[in-house]
Amino acid sequence: MRTEDSSLADKTATLRPMDTRVQTIVPPNDSVIPSERLLDSQREEMADIIRRHCPTDGITPTAIPGLNLVRGSSTSAPNCAVTSSFFAMMAQGAKRIQVGDDTYDYDTRHYLISSVDLPIFSRLTRASILEPYLGFGLGLDPLKIEELSAAMPKNRLLEPVDRGIGVGRLSPAILDAALRLARLLDTPADIPVLAPIIERELLYRLLSGELGSRLRQAVASGSHSHQIVRTIAALKTRLAEAVSIDDLADLANMSKSSLHHHFKALTGMTPLQYQKQLRLHEARRLMLADDGDAASAAHRVGYESPSQFSREYRRMFGAPPRKDIALVRQSEGG
Repeated sequence: MRTEDSSLADKTATLRPMDTRVQTIVPPNDSVIPSERLLDSQREEMADIIRRHCPTDGITPTAIPGLNLVRGSSTSAPNCAVTSSFFAMMAQGAKRIQVGDDTYDYDTRHYLISSVDLPIFSRLTRASILEPYLGFGLGLDPLKIEELSAAMPKNRLLEPVDRGIGVGRLSPAILDAALRLARLLDTPADIPVLAPIIERELLYRLLSGELGSRLRQAVASGSHSHQIVRTIAALKTRLAEAVSIDDLADLANMSKSSLHHHFKALTGMTPLQYQKQLRLHEARRLMLADDGDAASAAHRVGYESPSQFSREYRRMFGAPPRKDIALVRQSEGG
């Protein structure tokens, strides 16, 4: 038989608040691999591959089309070049790239892509004999980018971009695809079949990533970026010719003011500044490759005045042509 006290106790029990706290079962630390730990492991393996296949300083082309490995043991020597569209990352070290007045710094936690041909200056900012810079660079084929972009979901908007070059945070998915491509260097018989498949996946990861709009814009027919890419191709083809802004505007199907605006938005330079940098880079390349004199190199790239060429060359490279070429050869040990 129930007593009054016991009945009161039951009622009191029903009034007690329910414990709504959610208990979370925390798995052991060794069962979870955070993304940073995964990235570190991937970078270590990539660094080992680059050390073995690029044992000396410089750029080493590989058996995989478009893939170059880079090693550098000094931060003192700057480099300049006119680059095509490319993807770059590093397994060790850090680097600074300058395009026009813009500077881009990146390290092992980041990657860099360029969607257009650009004259650039670069310098290693972290490299030594004991811990050299170890880089991975892959040229990007615009036709492959266009084909893959067309196959991707159509709900991606073509966001306006302020530059055709950018630095993004390296994700495990991007690094994993790059690493699997590099692994093929140890099994060269697999390259003809597997390299195109893995490269396509890497392109997909880049197009899906935070910098993908830069690549999509450059190949999207009718976009401002695509029109500027056509203009850039004309400037490169007609390097030594006197090309007017009117001609370029007609080629891009833009007004002169619109051409100026969109060209600078994409490259960081006006069309004439871009042409000047192209000419000076090419003249420097000619003098280094052919051991030619400054006057003949200037003429071959379209300069009519050797003195003007010398002034502009010094302004860009920091020394007159002859002295600059001597310094470059000295730094290369030649």
